[in-house]
Amino acid sequence: MRELNGKVAVITGGASGMGRAFARRFAREGMRMVVADVAADALEQLTRELKSAGHDAIGVLTDVSRAEAVEHLARVTLDTYGGVHLLCNNAGVSGGRGHARFHVYADPPAIWEATLNDWQWITGVNYWGVAHGIRVFVPIMLQQNEDGHIVNTASISGLVPGGNVYGATKHAVVSMSESLRMDLQRRGAWGRLGVTCLCPTLINTDIYTGWRHRPEALRDEEPAPSEAELERLRGVYATGLPPEHVADLLLEAVLQNEFYVIPNHSVDTRIRERMEEILNRRDLHVSQSTSAE
Repeated sequence: MRELNGKVAVITGGASGMGRAFARRFAREGMRMVVADVAADALEQLTRELKSAGHDAIGVLTDVSRAEAVEHLARVTLDTYGGVHLLCNNAGVSGGRGHARFHVYADPPAIWEATLNDWQWITGVNYWGVAHGIRVFVPIMLQQNEDGHIVNTASISGLVPGGNVYGATKHAVVSMSESLRMDLQRRGAWGRLGVTCLCPTLINTDIYTGWRHRPEALRDEEPAPSEAELERLRGVYATGLPPEHVADLLLEAVLQNEFYVIPNHSVDTRIRERMEEILNRRDLHVSQSTSAE
């Protein structure tokens, strides 16, 4: 996708963090912006900011875990702009006892300690949000017969072992992205439609406060983090890469149709170790008579 000016971008989780940086960056390239988020105040603020800067933008309140909400997002996009050329499935959450930040939390919970509500909340946004985006928007983009691009925000937790419930969903996003690329190739659409699997490391966002937007029905009785803990997390995340840097990388990835985008090499060793363990697996030999028994 080489020409962005005048094209339409849909960004989920677009009112804060990386999504907000993506919206600002692609708007500067002349794209018409459809920003989707569950945070009404932040969504309104960003939409107002974009319009004040002279950009064409709308905000759509969207819970990506709900199929009908993503379908509504697509209808509003088409009714307003007539098409979609860049889809960023970016919405994501981490929290409760299903978070992944093994390098942020001194004693992270084990995966079996995550509650059913943790599983349903995190998979609802991180897994189903991407699945709904692909299912709803990709057929539209194929039918348009124009150049386009799909970005799925995974995580470095989708490429390395561990990561609890969050990591499990991000491994799934990597797999969905790889399947999407292969299927576009099989259908002869690769090149016209590109795919990027974004796998960020530690980024300076407020994802650690995601519990604020957790649906009431999926909340546990576990108390919210203390102010001291929030301050500590704020300090840790402040050491991460600026979202604006990731937005610049993503812009280049869309223009060049780069598939894997990993902002730095800090976790390369862990990725390599995982791949080597898979490739260096020990072959097991069981006799036919034993297996038959």
